Amino acid sequence: MRKQIIAKPIEILLVEDSEGDVGLIEEVFEDAKIRNNLHVVGDGEEAILFLRGEGQFLDSPHPDIILLDLNLPKKDGREVLEEIKEDDNLKHIPVVVLTTSKAEGDILRSYNLHANAYIAKPVDFDQFIKVIKSIEDFWLEVVKLPPK
Repeated sequence: MRKQIIAKPIEILLVEDSEGDVGLIEEVFEDAKIRNNLHVVGDGEEAILFLRGEGQFLDSPHPDIILLDLNLPKKDGREVLEEIKEDDNLKHIPVVVLTTSKAEGDILRSYNLHANAYIAKPVDFDQFIKVIKSIEDFWLEVVKLPPK
């Protein structure tokens, strides 16, 4: 008799302050073929607390991947990215910048801060869904994520 191996769900941290975008992203990931747990925080300060397991996030899981908006309240996404990549306990986590900004300066700075990918959110609903599905397909099915 074969033993069935049940893969642990992928832990995803979404750092996003737009409730509309959060709702769409949650919907796409709920329909995913890959088991995942999507955790959402609405600002940069909460993101750092979640990642370090501090404050109200004492029992937060260590994410396998981070989807990070740049334009966040309290602590800007660029600052969050910089803190993640300077922290030896966090820097191995892939960070996908998912933002409305198409500014060359934001793209360059994100990559200089070691973002793993930079994706500009489309304004068109169908294109937005397509982008989220492509993130799911690539990062959750194709890429081998680092061990925790």
